[in-house]
Amino acid sequence: MITKVLIAEDHESVNISLQKTLEELAITDIAHAYYCDDALYRITQAVKAERSFDLLITDLSFAQDDHKQLLSGGTELIAAAREVQPDLKILVFSLESRQAVIDQLYNKYDVDGFVLKARNDVQSLKEAINEIARHRRYYPNHIRQLNNKKNAYSFSEFDITIITLLAQGMLQKDIPAHLQRNGIKPSGLSSIEKRLNQMKDALGFTKNEQLVAHCKDLGAI
Repeated sequence: MITKVLIAEDHESVNISLQKTLEELAITDIAHAYYCDDALYRITQAVKAERSFDLLITDLSFAQDDHKQLLSGGTELIAAAREVQPDLKILVFSLESRQAVIDQLYNKYDVDGFVLKARNDVQSLKEAINEIARHRRYYPNHIRQLNNKKNAYSFSEFDITIITLLAQGMLQKDIPAHLQRNGIKPSGLSSIEKRLNQMKDALGFTKNEQLVAHCKDLGAI
């Protein structure tokens, strides 16, 4: 159950909108922080007073001004807040749309949900908060669709060989010689580049490192 929420957001209009959304969900114990340092201080003090927050809703980007900060953004706040209160639920509400950044929020920072600031974001916020209150992670539709696509992708033996070599630190340009020595075909650099690009396109990645990390997560390599 979520009854006490801290909003870390530097735009007053967004704060007002978030508060209204929470009140529509019958959540009225709401605190606001316009700076990341202030948000962390509030979390720390609440833990010390044994009146911890149930949920932190935070943006990722905070405008810089003459108010000097130790924590420069939402990801730093998330990491610091987890140190202070490991069981704190965290919902990111941001304009950030890059898939790699969103993946990192879930995989590295272990956030409980992400909502993109966009049309119909109020409904998405309500859905996210309700899911998190049930101790379930909330994934936006476009992320769920992408994850389903990734999980449904079938890697060939050749795919796994190339990705494994990359994971072992071999440079892409050196892979053809290795394949030739081991009698693996096709072994041309153009064939390897084409196959890597096909996999990245199919899975929504732009870098080989993302492809390698994904295969490690799946246990494919």
